[in-house]
Amino acid sequence: MSRRSAGFVATWAEAQRQYQRRIEAEQRRRREEARLARDHQRRAAQGHREYRQAEAGRRTEELDARVAALRGLLAEGCRAPAFGAASLMRVEDVPPFDPGRLAWPVNMPDPSRYQAQGGWTAGRRAQAEAEARTRFEYDWHRAQAAEAQRQQELAALQRDHERRAEAQRAEVRRHNDGITEAAAGVGRGDPGLVVEYFSAALYASAAWPEGFPRQVAAAFDPAARQLVLEWELPGYEVVPEAKSVRYVPAQDQDKETARPVTQRRALYREVLAQSVLLVLHQLFAADEYGTLDSVALNGFVDAPDPATGRQSHIFLATVMAERAAFTGLHLEQVDATSCLTEALRGQITTRPDQLTPVRPSRRPQDVGNQAVPHGGGQEEPDLYDMDPIAFEALVADLFRAMGMQAVTTRRSNDGGVDVDALDPTPVRGGKIVVQVKRYRGTVPPTAVRDLYGTVQDAGANKGVLVTTSGFGPGSHTFARGKPLELIPGGELVDLLHRHGLRGRLGERGRPASAGPAAPVPETSSEDHNVLGMTWSGNVALDVCALVCRGNRVLDEDHFVFFNNPRTPDGSVRAVPASGPDKAAIRVSFDGLPADADRFVLVAAVDPEVNPDADLSGFTDACVRLLDPSMTELGRLEVSDGRPGETALVLGSFRHRPSGDWEFVLGGKGYRGGLEQLVQDYGIEVE
Repeated sequence: MSRRSAGFVATWAEAQRQYQRRIEAEQRRRREEARLARDHQRRAAQGHREYRQAEAGRRTEELDARVAALRGLLAEGCRAPAFGAASLMRVEDVPPFDPGRLAWPVNMPDPSRYQAQGGWTAGRRAQAEAEARTRFEYDWHRAQAAEAQRQQELAALQRDHERRAEAQRAEVRRHNDGITEAAAGVGRGDPGLVVEYFSAALYASAAWPEGFPRQVAAAFDPAARQLVLEWELPGYEVVPEAKSVRYVPAQDQDKETARPVTQRRALYREVLAQSVLLVLHQLFAADEYGTLDSVALNGFVDAPDPATGRQSHIFLATVMAERAAFTGLHLEQVDATSCLTEALRGQITTRPDQLTPVRPSRRPQDVGNQAVPHGGGQEEPDLYDMDPIAFEALVADLFRAMGMQAVTTRRSNDGGVDVDALDPTPVRGGKIVVQVKRYRGTVPPTAVRDLYGTVQDAGANKGVLVTTSGFGPGSHTFARGKPLELIPGGELVDLLHRHGLRGRLGERGRPASAGPAAPVPETSSEDHNVLGMTWSGNVALDVCALVCRGNRVLDEDHFVFFNNPRTPDGSVRAVPASGPDKAAIRVSFDGLPADADRFVLVAAVDPEVNPDADLSGFTDACVRLLDPSMTELGRLEVSDGRPGETALVLGSFRHRPSGDWEFVLGGKGYRGGLEQLVQDYGIEVE
């Protein structure tokens, strides 16, 4: 079956992080209120000079406290609870049934209250008694009818409560089953799930001080059981430039004493080393499944390159830590810099204030396509250059190594099947048809559709499409929920190595140049998708796109909106929408910049058309995935808008280590409109 996306793990980690942010915001509010109260008391009780001196002392205390927190970053972070799948589990906390007024039966009339009134004669007395009985019977029938109505309403309300309670319990069970399934995938070493899980562990951590960045890019090498990641480190400004503050009465102003440059540089270097060690600690502490044997970590800052002036990732620290070596450390007692450089044999820049870089070790983009030797000293065969028949035979060998029966088919009359496989496993096994595509460009969705037709014609249990390249969102959308499995080039290499076979993709993971007789088709210049946006409601919206690395847009030119309708390379552009769509974005995923790993779609209320509107009327929304001929390949549901919010992250296409782009649902809303949203992605709004 196709690999399940674990985007929901990151979603719940985001929810956990939002909760933490609300707590931090409340703590800041309380601190500010306390400070204002102290200021008021000081002003009332002291003269101007005494107040200014006290205020300078308070600012010095704050500087000392910030420095103390930086020095204790690692020790304090190690006390934070370890991340685990259990923290994402939800409880079936269904509120008890509350019938309200329907809980009380209707009071039946009391016969003693219906006595005959008057009647001095026998005839008049009989008439009065008859009238009393009539009133009693009338009221009794009314009460009986009211009670029957109450019981009907009570039963209906109880049934509705049971339905809603069962739906809520079912949703909790589905969520928990998804977490359990994802956790099992992490235990199995599924690369995508491993990356999602450990990225969530870092992102949701409460160990990082307020203001520290949380940008991560990662990949998992299942053959080496190694997580390879890049983590953003805090900038030089995290260390206060001032050492102390004193009040100068003669000038009636505060004067800051600068922290010595050497002291500030040393403290910043210590913070960087502590940050790297803390990341390693959090990863190994969260590894309750024993998935990781080692972690290759490169720490960077996102800053202008001193050599070019362009914003880029500048690596200031790098380390490869084995689990056995790391878990034997007593982190609360180590000198962070010595531990990183001596005990773990890592590297850290000697002049971090000048952004002097170190050479990073293994990087996430190297995983999957990198050749890993497996004994014998023989050269890994390049899958691009292999004879087509030999390549199909290699795929058949892989299926046999995985415990299946597999044979290659004839070159003619094979019905679109390159390898016939049989999985002998009871219940989930059966006949499998395999197609092999040696492509350099993205496999088109038509190939996946053809495979599905072949599966149906052959009466197979599953179809598998193996390629040396990757698959676009259209292919994944079509394959979702069908008995199809898509294996891109990076995953193919990992599977080969995991089962003792050999193969690589080009020179050091880069596709080899196509010779004149190369049988590998190239991607067409028309290989793009159109993302059509449709929704209910009459609110006017601007649909925009951001080309990002992590949660930061590459630069302002890669923010496509009404004033910038295309990126410089034309890989993303706004195009006119055709019915039923209300907005459309064209994107060539293969044409996105090499350092981009996320393509984010957002929507915001148009303040010129609907200045007072919010997103409460934004419902029934979806993204239609279209091919170049405007044929619909699938639909991606997105979250509804909420009252008070004027901008919303619809979702993002994320570049997986396998080379595929997969859609992850968004849902984060903003009350400050598009300006507040893009600021979250690193765009400064003037």
